[in-house]
Amino acid sequence: MKRRNFINAMTAAVSAVGMNAVSITLPDNTGTDASCVHLVNESNDLKLTPPSKGKIPVAIVISSGVTMIDYAGPWEVFQDVYVPNRGEDRADKRPFSLYTVSDSTNPIVGSAGLKLIPEYTFQDAPTPKVVVIPAQGGQSQAMLKWIVKASETADVVMSVCTGAFILAQAGLLAGKSATTHHESLDSLAKEFPNVDVKRGLRFVEGPKISSAGGLTSGIDLALRVVERYFGREVANSTATYMEYESKGWMVSPTNQSPGGQ
Repeated sequence: MKRRNFINAMTAAVSAVGMNAVSITLPDNTGTDASCVHLVNESNDLKLTPPSKGKIPVAIVISSGVTMIDYAGPWEVFQDVYVPNRGEDRADKRPFSLYTVSDSTNPIVGSAGLKLIPEYTFQDAPTPKVVVIPAQGGQSQAMLKWIVKASETADVVMSVCTGAFILAQAGLLAGKSATTHHESLDSLAKEFPNVDVKRGLRFVEGPKISSAGGLTSGIDLALRVVERYFGREVANSTATYMEYESKGWMVSPTNQSPGGQ
């Protein structure tokens, strides 16, 4: 399924509750000027404290129609992190442990026919410290309940693209700022009027709940999570290893704006 068609399908699927898709076009903010691509809550210390050794579990929530880059981008970021001064062995120096979770472990079909086999179900998945919710076509009460429960002990819950609709359905964006893919911003605002929808941003970040616009912006938000755990140098070395040249993940006090979560 083509990306544009999938976004429209996702908007309809998440809203078996009556959402109408409205497409809009915004300027492209994917350049290296980070001063206009973030919204963070400057009144909060967003630094995260990693364990001194052992793994940080990262759960990727998937279902039918999951978009490849929305989950594979953050997956690649977290798997490539290397912290040379952490722990005694190579396992400790690679701090993130990744797994997929879904309603069942039956194969699912993602974007463009990609076939995936989830590793865990919502009943038996390990407790995550980071949760990634990509754009996808499926949604269940079990998924929403698991996300809410996971959010109670997670350090970060992040959506990518129209994964923001799932966060909103779970009630985790109420009263907060958020973003989504630019073609679904109006739909998010209409369907969830208690969400302060932000436009033209790579991501919107809060102490726990964050959202990325979609596609490559999910990579930016994942790199920002790495920075919050391990600092700018580790995040930058990860981006360099990935040959990722965008600076859209870099946040500094000069480009923070009030109104985050």
